[in-house]
Amino acid sequence: MTAPESDLTGWAATPFTAAGFTYDVYRKGEGPGVVLIPEMPGLHPGVLALGDHLVDNGFTVAAPSLFGVPGRPVGPSALPVLLKGCVAKEFAAFATNADRPMAHYLRALARDLAAATPGKGVGVIGQCFTGGFALAAAVDDSVLAPVMSQPSLPLPLTPKQRRDPGVSEEELTEVARRAAEEGLCVMGLRFSEDPMSPGARFATLKNQLGDAFEVIEIDSGKGNPGGFSRMAHSVLTDTVREVDGQPAYEARKRVVEFLKSRLT
Repeated sequence: MTAPESDLTGWAATPFTAAGFTYDVYRKGEGPGVVLIPEMPGLHPGVLALGDHLVDNGFTVAAPSLFGVPGRPVGPSALPVLLKGCVAKEFAAFATNADRPMAHYLRALARDLAAATPGKGVGVIGQCFTGGFALAAAVDDSVLAPVMSQPSLPLPLTPKQRRDPGVSEEELTEVARRAAEEGLCVMGLRFSEDPMSPGARFATLKNQLGDAFEVIEIDSGKGNPGGFSRMAHSVLTDTVREVDGQPAYEARKRVVEFLKSRLT
């Protein structure tokens, strides 16, 4: 059995401009809104399958194409996309305590989606290179359900980078305030041995957010019951097998439950 994949069938792309950036945003579905931020190398078939799964569960999904070619399978072309992303100022891939320009674009997209969809607000799912942007988006009060899946920025090359939450101190303070005063909850997902999404990052967030930070950490250590490689990384896409009890599949179920409980 392989991970679910999908294509661009039924997705409608329109440009969206905010914070000095313009990207095509692919939209599909009806119901409460979810901004689905792609992982590297873009809106590949695994990310599109996750989007279709959300649509099937009653959500309107808006997926911005921030890098790569939409619909293109993961392959050798992924490396140039990653290298380009690493040097792009809007992502600030190596910076700590960073207020990243892309966060402002995504907050505007979340507000736009909230205004166009039913429900109390929107969810935001970030993955890998974009995982921390779900947290940064939650500075805006339109975002009620931020989901950080294997957040990898800043790239964890030093102890300071591994501890860094992926947002600025001011952004994290505002998210913590919303958690304390408004009941905001944040979800984080990672594999236990994933060097690209270090446990120290989640420890920082748990220290700041406490019970408002729900962590799903899937065992990827030696001999783990799910059979995951020690290099397992993408919780919601290429490690999912649609079989009850499979840890990544159960994590995806919990994400849908979280979105429904916070948005409807």
